[in-house]
Amino acid sequence: MASMELLGRSLLQGSAGPAAAAPRGARERASGGLCVASLGGSQGRRAVRSKAPVGALAERVVLAPSPAERVARPEAHPQSVAARAVVTVRRKRKEDAKGRIAEQMDAYADKVGRSVLLELVSTETDPRKGGPRKSRKSRLTGWFEKRDVKAELVVYTAEFTVDAAFGEPGAVTVLNRHQREFFVESIVVEGFPSGPVHFACRSWVQPTRVAGANNPRVFFSNTPYLPSKTPPGLRELRRREIKELRGSGTGERKITDRAYDYDVYNDLGNPDKGPGFERPVLGGEKMPYPRRMRTARPSTVTDADAESRLEYPEPMYVSRDEEFEEGKKEMISEGAIKAILHNFMPLLVSSVSPDSRDFAGFHDVDNLFKEGLRLKQALHDQLFQKIPFVRKIQENSEGLLRYDTPDIIKKDKFAWLRDDEFARQALAGINPVNIQRLQEFPPVSKLDPAVYGPPESAITEEHIIGSLDGMSVKQALEENKLYMLDYHDIFMPFLDRINALDGRKAYGTRTLFFLTAGGTLKPIAIELCLPPMTQDCKRAKRVFTPPADATSIWLWQLAKAHVCSNDAGVHQLVNHWLRTHACMEPFIIAAHRQMSAMHPIFKLLNPHMRYTLKINALARQILINGDGVIESGFTPGRYCMEMSSYAYDNLWRLDQEGLPADLIRRGMAVEDASQPHGLRLLIEDYPYATDGLLLWSAISRWCEAYVAAYYQSDEAVRADYELQSWYTEAVQSGHPDKRDAPWWPRLSTPADLASLLTTLVWLCSAQHAALNFGQYPLGGYIPNRPPLMRRLVPTEGDAEYEHLVADPHRFYLSALPGLTQTTTFMTVIDTLSTHSADEEYLGERPDDWTADPAALAAAREFAAEVRRAEEEIERRNADPARRNRCGAGVLPYELMAPTSGPGITARGVPNSVTI
Repeated sequence: MASMELLGRSLLQGSAGPAAAAPRGARERASGGLCVASLGGSQGRRAVRSKAPVGALAERVVLAPSPAERVARPEAHPQSVAARAVVTVRRKRKEDAKGRIAEQMDAYADKVGRSVLLELVSTETDPRKGGPRKSRKSRLTGWFEKRDVKAELVVYTAEFTVDAAFGEPGAVTVLNRHQREFFVESIVVEGFPSGPVHFACRSWVQPTRVAGANNPRVFFSNTPYLPSKTPPGLRELRRREIKELRGSGTGERKITDRAYDYDVYNDLGNPDKGPGFERPVLGGEKMPYPRRMRTARPSTVTDADAESRLEYPEPMYVSRDEEFEEGKKEMISEGAIKAILHNFMPLLVSSVSPDSRDFAGFHDVDNLFKEGLRLKQALHDQLFQKIPFVRKIQENSEGLLRYDTPDIIKKDKFAWLRDDEFARQALAGINPVNIQRLQEFPPVSKLDPAVYGPPESAITEEHIIGSLDGMSVKQALEENKLYMLDYHDIFMPFLDRINALDGRKAYGTRTLFFLTAGGTLKPIAIELCLPPMTQDCKRAKRVFTPPADATSIWLWQLAKAHVCSNDAGVHQLVNHWLRTHACMEPFIIAAHRQMSAMHPIFKLLNPHMRYTLKINALARQILINGDGVIESGFTPGRYCMEMSSYAYDNLWRLDQEGLPADLIRRGMAVEDASQPHGLRLLIEDYPYATDGLLLWSAISRWCEAYVAAYYQSDEAVRADYELQSWYTEAVQSGHPDKRDAPWWPRLSTPADLASLLTTLVWLCSAQHAALNFGQYPLGGYIPNRPPLMRRLVPTEGDAEYEHLVADPHRFYLSALPGLTQTTTFMTVIDTLSTHSADEEYLGERPDDWTADPAALAAAREFAAEVRRAEEEIERRNADPARRNRCGAGVLPYELMAPTSGPGITARGVPNSVTI
């Protein structure tokens, strides 16, 4: 709980230093808006900003030009070209007093000569000098005159006169001789016969005191070039820029750096705090794991292999352009205010009144949404007398002390109790990616029987025959009627250690479902397994079937709760964090280290990399760290990340991460060339899969069209050394513990490339959205989906069994998370489920992302297909024949609906992993 108090306080404080000031991440949206129309959808449709050129839009923001800008542009000599660079700088919306003073000092320094210098670099070389043609350095004008302009976007200009043989500018260098960094949104160079040249910068420019007087920033135009087709004048700059982004690989990173490099997860624990605070290093032969962004902080005093902790809100290093913009920071700060208020009262109540740490009844849970936490009268008076400010908090923040009602209980308060809803969520819930077709009976474990006992499940034909609608088990298997959630093998190796933790109890679970004639699932058996203490141990495997009396109803509910707890842990640690966050990080790092910003594949991937490195760094500080949110909130406790490593080692493989391959691997679909997506679902109304295939197909066609525009042969793919270096490094350096696996997809043909890109874009966008943005709407009512359990299911003859029979409601709630655990968890998933106002959704891109007409046309078609997919999802949610998404009390499935407004909406597919 201490970690959550820190979370609430620290999020509110915000980051210090330059990282706190980031209004925009690298190469993000242009001020002119997005290049696609509104993507439709009835809920949260978003109007797209103006398509006016960046320079023009920003000029409208600045109402009065500076005196320097009123001077007529110099007349060009007949053999020269007069050009102008229009530079749009994004200012911080909120500045503290220190920042305002520094800004004024820069303005006055600019006036006396410490100005910003620009230089144009031609795509052509100078035959006399051997290098690229360059303009003379020109001063950026208007900084002093516009020092008091309040607009967010401010335009400055620089004038150039170049020889007529200069050619077209392909790069601009910017030398910042001010004292502070500034953020360049875009540059437009006008005056050349070929027309305006656009530079989509969206990057911080460090001052020379940081970057060095001979190290200006380089920005390339938005014309894409494969390495082999790089214009002669840009080749050396292209190589130099990539080299700079790779860094030296030595020394501690400063928050102003731009370098990308790899390291193991060696900063999750803090052994210097004493025993119990250490955590194993993730990455290496002992605990395989993907690599993370290298920060190179000093080692801890007590363990040379552990990197010293940097506690939030101190900024964890990511490349400077990966920082959150101001809008994103504001969203997180608003969540922090709610976190403080939501968690303060439960912590206070539990500390003063130990008997209030558990829920007395379901009405106490319901009151969190109706009234917020209300105090018993005696405690109420006691607190108000001793701590008068508590009354102020409760009176002035009454609305904020209440939790938003989760969607799962809005339409039907008791839906979560029903077996059909329990089963429906395996197809259309927060974690719809673990359900699999049962292909042999009984199910068999892959674990070592010498350690974990007989591999066969204890579920027998007698347990389930009465629930098969007259079928035999053999017939049900042959007709694809049996399905399973199997968490036996992933939990079993950790159960002895988990169950030794205070307040944590778990099983390895298996749940069997039967597919009814109506296309819905019904649970027919649950198996709860523990490691055998002795040979033929009767407690090692227990089977529960749908209840027939009052006591068995509560035992069945407890068994379902343990299944949900297993499901919640695997969802968060494996499917969400590991597969869409951690495993994607090496591909992002490698993209920056090996591909130029001019590379067409980098341009395609760029929107799908936004914010991911920053959110992963933040996760290491407050989510997956020792005693962090994940350890505090989920059953595996301090063994959470070890379980994630186990899953990576035994389950993760990139060739099965694409949606069609995953569905086939789980037996949920079979290949069928006659079907629209090349496969046939065995459960027709599987909302995650049916909607996911719409988006998968749109992404696939977009990637195929884009790749075809640049690679006309297999040789073109194999000869692209930047592309090949990117993929090779992502595997060899980013996933070195699996580098020798035989299943890595090849990258030898345009088809290989399109397939790889489709998988990566899918994982960063639709897959992450499906696993993330339903967390509070579907998991915010803890009895529906407890993230941890505190009691095992009692057996007849135990003292706990008598407690269950005597007071089943209280016993059931005592097995679920306590008051502070519940409110802490709800607060965290509230923030994780929230869209920020600056979200960029699937199909949206900045206007100036490329100058290639073929790529722009393909992007427009992709956006249109995404829009059609959203319309189809709306139709499906209104179809009563689809009983897993439409019906009395049934929630529509909107997690794959591409667009959303800000807030908690249970819909919306951002381009990237942004939270």
